[in-house]
Amino acid sequence: MKKLEITDTLKMDRVVHGHWRLLDWKLGKEGLYKFTRQILELGLSTIDTADIYGGFACEEAFGEVLKANKGLREELTIVTKCGIVFPCEKRPQYKSHHYDNTRAHIIASAEKSLENFGTDYLDLLLIHRPSPFMDPAEVAEAFRVLHDSGKVRNFGVSNFPVSKFEMLSTFCELPLVTNQVEISATHLDAFKDGTLDNMMMRSVYPMAWSPLGGGDLLTGDNDKDRAVRAALLAVGEKHGETRLDTLAYAFLMSHPSGIMPIVGSGKIERIKNAVDAIDLKFDSEEWLTVLKASIGRNLP
Repeated sequence: MKKLEITDTLKMDRVVHGHWRLLDWKLGKEGLYKFTRQILELGLSTIDTADIYGGFACEEAFGEVLKANKGLREELTIVTKCGIVFPCEKRPQYKSHHYDNTRAHIIASAEKSLENFGTDYLDLLLIHRPSPFMDPAEVAEAFRVLHDSGKVRNFGVSNFPVSKFEMLSTFCELPLVTNQVEISATHLDAFKDGTLDNMMMRSVYPMAWSPLGGGDLLTGDNDKDRAVRAALLAVGEKHGETRLDTLAYAFLMSHPSGIMPIVGSGKIERIKNAVDAIDLKFDSEEWLTVLKASIGRNLP
């Protein structure tokens, strides 16, 4: 798979494998290793996770696989996130669900992720959500400390509106290399609120979480879901493609902003469907047909 060159120290796949539901797959350590090898055979080596996934347990579970299989970590690009906290079995010290973007928390979270993975560096660290109380100078200082120590090579954000992305960018010595936001054929906010425009202006590639609309795009029973499915299948007929998920991923990856969808499935055939979408290109008329189906009207 051709990689996107994000920075001198970061290459990412057009399709990213997500670990949000890793514990739900119940693969076990050996099964997860075999599954990761299958993903690598498809040409996919970028893994997206977060410290909070699985109640702060997913990083540790995947880390057991990395520690047991020497050399595997070097084959992967690991993206993780920090900044959301909530009380749970593994973090009883937290008293409430909130966002912590302080220097101390970012550094401590990154170091805990390094421990979980059994590695000495993270390829990309994202601030998971912006706190209304975020001090951008503190975030920038945490990034500087982690980068200068070699612990984190690149930084970005997730779920940041344009104003906060721009604000934080002005404080950081290193560029923010992505903004991971919700994007799908049924969730169009990023196309309308300036998020993708801003990232294209900055030559930053977006990451898309929930690229299938939480599954509703495939099985939802409302007018929008049905209309989008029909539009995707109509485009697919022109390309000889009937897989709805492949078409939904192709819709995103055909956009000129270079969207990288995150596929959070524990089934290798689902991941293959996403990888197959890389070479399926919608032209502008086909793409706009799906957009119009989603918004429920013609363009003005």
